[in-house]
Amino acid sequence: MRTSPLSTISLTKHEIGVAALLGVALALVMHWPLPLHIGSDIPKDLGDPLPQSWQIAWGGHALLHQPLDYWQSNMYWPLENSLAFSDALVGYAPFGMIGEGFTAAIARYDLLFLFAYALAFLGPYLLARELGVSRPAAAVAGVAFAYAPWRLEQDGHLHVISSGGIPLALFLLVRGYRRGSAWTVFAGWLVATWQLALGFTLGLMLAYLLAALGVLLLLSWRKRRPARRVVVASVAGAAVFATMGVLLALPYQAVRDDHPESERTAETVAAFSGGPDMFLAASGLSTVWGPITEPVRDGLDFIPEQTLFPGLLVLVLAGLGLSRASPFSKRMRVGLGVAVLALAVLSLGFQTPAHGVPYPYRALYELAPGWDAIRTPGRLNTLTSLGLALLAAAGAHRLGGRRLVALVLPLVVLIEGAGFPYPHPTVAKPPPGLAEATPPQLHLPMYVYDSRRFLVWSTDGFPDIVNGRGSFKPAAFDQLERVMGAFPNPQVVGYLQDLGVKTVVLHPDIVAGTPWEDWESWPLHGTRTGGVVLYRLNTGT
Repeated sequence: MRTSPLSTISLTKHEIGVAALLGVALALVMHWPLPLHIGSDIPKDLGDPLPQSWQIAWGGHALLHQPLDYWQSNMYWPLENSLAFSDALVGYAPFGMIGEGFTAAIARYDLLFLFAYALAFLGPYLLARELGVSRPAAAVAGVAFAYAPWRLEQDGHLHVISSGGIPLALFLLVRGYRRGSAWTVFAGWLVATWQLALGFTLGLMLAYLLAALGVLLLLSWRKRRPARRVVVASVAGAAVFATMGVLLALPYQAVRDDHPESERTAETVAAFSGGPDMFLAASGLSTVWGPITEPVRDGLDFIPEQTLFPGLLVLVLAGLGLSRASPFSKRMRVGLGVAVLALAVLSLGFQTPAHGVPYPYRALYELAPGWDAIRTPGRLNTLTSLGLALLAAAGAHRLGGRRLVALVLPLVVLIEGAGFPYPHPTVAKPPPGLAEATPPQLHLPMYVYDSRRFLVWSTDGFPDIVNGRGSFKPAAFDQLERVMGAFPNPQVVGYLQDLGVKTVVLHPDIVAGTPWEDWESWPLHGTRTGGVVLYRLNTGT
């Protein structure tokens, strides 16, 4: 006979502490040997982690030095609201106030990356416990969500893997409503607000999820009316959440008005969409599933956005979690099952099935406010994965054997999501000569990929730089990039002087194969110092 979770689950501070420590330990082990190289190496690759480490550093710098001009960053000078050219990780900005410079930026990113994984374990663990499963089964929920094979390909996107606030907020809200605790409910809304502040990629789907759950709560009002204090806490919390959403949306709307090229057109969204085979493709970093799913993965157009494999054992356990022996009620089982299926279909995006009926994501894109700003439908897999993790926990609870559940099942789920040896490339240090470059600066080669390193190097003092990296390329930068192909043509030099650029910084070690590789034969002579060549436009040298 199924008993009420309220009578069987008693979460203690000791259990929460142990679960948190386990989450930290797993984050360290699963990303070993990255913990040995904090501050010098970075997880996965030298792509988006570099500008994201800059984003967090800039956030702390702006809070300390220009809080009223937070969004006016030092990149893409002189464009306005440049921090809003991609998800800005505002929720991590307070951490950016700790430490200064390049090494601190890398160390901070590494630690937050490990923290994100620890929280992605703890949140589902607590939520599963609140929903009535045993400790070992809740551990299955934690590892199934935090270490699902599809996450490995997202390790270069901190705004995507930082999803632990979603289940943690749900845990606090569910617990608060069940127990009539206004402060717990309000805490849930605060965590949700923090998750929203990390970016709209996950924050928008969380907002719609909370709205849907709010409607369900209102529909059950007659059966179980919450206490007045809980209602007040809910309204206050929702107001804080909405206020954060509005404050975050304002600079993004300004960017959209100023830069029509930032629009997520239907063609762009379609390019990042795909068929059901995306759920059969795992990251190439996956030790177990990478080689096996390689034929499917090779058929995808955008591998980082389209590898959505959740793990085989998770699917099996989730199937068991849908059975009658599950600790979840029938209503919850049906609700989770329908939600997982609906979210999985929405994750496919715009693609059209063989029978010619469009996928429903199109309606979401055209009708749901804010959804037309989302480029990658597959990011909805975060919620799909959370639903599967909860169902998997219910399936593990059903199996019942303490040793099997406590040791074998979480271990196998971890193995499915492992990527050993874990990649941790070393980040090149800023050339010493940069300290002599007067801002505003323009760095050559002037390509987006190289600009990633220029951004993280700029954390040493945050000089204004023309280069940048966002989720779109500003038309003005694109035009300047084409013009700069003729540098040091006198007309180009004059154009830069009129723009206000003081120094062109050429990086001789990385200009091979670019229009600037013959720099040694230029009539305009620069100063070679500390690994760079400086062309000081204000002096004409």
